[in-house]
Amino acid sequence: MSFKTLAAIAGAAAILCGCASAPSAPASSAAVAPYADALALAGRLNARYLKDGKQESVTVNFTWKQDAQRTDVALATQFGNTVATIEVTPQGATLREGGNKPPVRAPSIDALSARALGWTLPVAGMRSWLQGHAIDANGKPWSASPANSEVTTREGWRLRYTGWREDGAGTATPRPQRFDAEHPGNGDIQEMALRVFVEQVE
Repeated sequence: MSFKTLAAIAGAAAILCGCASAPSAPASSAAVAPYADALALAGRLNARYLKDGKQESVTVNFTWKQDAQRTDVALATQFGNTVATIEVTPQGATLREGGNKPPVRAPSIDALSARALGWTLPVAGMRSWLQGHAIDANGKPWSASPANSEVTTREGWRLRYTGWREDGAGTATPRPQRFDAEHPGNGDIQEMALRVFVEQVE
């Protein structure tokens, strides 16, 4: 075999080796931090839904504050104009829109948001989902990790965590940064898909 042939073979092998990517490290099995009643954060939310056979989509910025007895959510356009504020307490839910519209109240925030906004904002579930926790289809508590990132809740929402951030305390505990939530819908809404991205945690 000539020197040129050997050189060609060696060069081809080097190219092939260079193109081959190193195997990726396995996803971490470290679970998220325990659920906390108090939480304050801000982010972006995209809602896509099929209503009366028509596909709709909306993207909003949101701020979220919760404690053991209350949840407050503010929705705003990408230009910072407030679209609606939502208050949820054990006594019920109140939604206020911009302008001179009177507040709307209902026992259930899911039904209230679907009626007032046109799409469902599952506030009760998101209190846990934003922290990587849920109740699965069998009624058992579930906690996310990068290696265990998908679950179907007992309400029929399919959750998938696709982005993580550090907890800011110098530990290896993952914190959800992005998750997707999908639901087959009910009533006027035939399909529902949320894309949630957490930008800032207070």
